[in-house]
Amino acid sequence: MESLPDPTLYTVRAVIILDQDGNRLVAKYYDCTFPSLVEQREFERKIFHKTHRSESEVVLVDGVTALCQRSADVLCYIIGGPDENELMLLSALTCLCESLCHILRKNVDRNLLLENMDTVFLILDEIIDQGVILECESQKVIQRLNFKTVSEQAFGFVLFDYIAGSSEQREGHRRSALE
Repeated sequence: MESLPDPTLYTVRAVIILDQDGNRLVAKYYDCTFPSLVEQREFERKIFHKTHRSESEVVLVDGVTALCQRSADVLCYIIGGPDENELMLLSALTCLCESLCHILRKNVDRNLLLENMDTVFLILDEIIDQGVILECESQKVIQRLNFKTVSEQAFGFVLFDYIAGSSEQREGHRRSALE
């Protein structure tokens, strides 16, 4: 009797975003399934060739499950194990694509993605941590990122105002002491 693999939270092996020519825009690997850059590039080439002309969202390549979604001129992939729950992977991939579209305020294309790479990695980190899916609801990801962006900017201005105000106050005290 064949035994089932032990359940694990580490469901995502990689997230990859390729352009319409199959060139890597973003790739984040969470395990050692493809340890070298050469193996990663070869795997990316294979999944691109299997999915760029077809309408299928789910393919098996090199013993892993790859799910694909298109957006303008980019292809977003999420990679899981061969026995992984495809619906769970699909929900994380959908969350990624919806979050990107909303935060970047457009259809995600190659140039927009490259201009906002820091935001792309923030979104990825909100959804997946070391292969564990943390969030599948794009609205929650968007709220967290908007909160971080607003609070960091506000803190920066408050700190700047405080520092600027302190130096102005010191100058005022110096002038009054000299007079």
